Amino acid sequence: MRLHDKNAIIYGAGGAIGGAVARAFAREGARVFLTGRDLGPLEAAAKEISAEGGFAEAAHVDALDAAAVREHADGVAHRHGGIDISFNAIGLPQAGIQGTALADLELDRFQAPIHAYLTSHFLTAQVAGRYMTRQGSGVIITLTAAPSRAAAPFVGGMAPAWAGVEALTRVLAAELGPQGVRVVCLRPDGIPETATIDVVYGLHAQALGITRAEFTDAMRERTLLKRLPTLADVAGGAVFLASADAAAMTGTVANLSGGSLVD
Repeated sequence: MRLHDKNAIIYGAGGAIGGAVARAFAREGARVFLTGRDLGPLEAAAKEISAEGGFAEAAHVDALDAAAVREHADGVAHRHGGIDISFNAIGLPQAGIQGTALADLELDRFQAPIHAYLTSHFLTAQVAGRYMTRQGSGVIITLTAAPSRAAAPFVGGMAPAWAGVEALTRVLAAELGPQGVRVVCLRPDGIPETATIDVVYGLHAQALGITRAEFTDAMRERTLLKRLPTLADVAGGAVFLASADAAAMTGTVANLSGGSLVD
């Protein structure tokens, strides 16, 4: 087990990506602490993980609330001896965020993802980083998407938000690296299995005047592998980055786009 006896906090664990990564971490031996703003999905995931022999706890934590993030992390660290992995997979409802040209987008809709994603990643990484630097080890994993680099229309403030998270990842890696802490980013492209991408693809298709199926086919065809990433791809990438197998990786972005982006 690559993550045996590690303590992993997953923010946004009630979503498809956060839940998939939490389950993958648990299968690799980590104790997983699932957080989010809706306890229902968190408790269901924790129950499933526990039934499979893993260790999971669910907690209501708003990742935009500094005090809530700090209080939860303090509790995990004090009860279990530290924090080894922090993974942030928070999301936003995308209706009104994507699917509108910038010339027509309201300022608050443009700013919403920039505020939410950068604030949340800053708060969660800050708390984790403090514990990890004391123990001299740990991995902070951020999450973005292909529009952080691609020239994609109708994404509103999402592309600047993701680009900002990637910049934050590099700064954190520079500051925390000397204390033995790695900071890395996962960057998939759209994952058709997720409800969020189902909505996003619909918004983009509408903006372009084509069907959702046509838009999905176009997204798939622009990849080198002629397929879009899956939840299993992302979860496997997160396990690798969190493990000792990636011990020399920090300050970088793992490209899981299927080749829609080429580094």
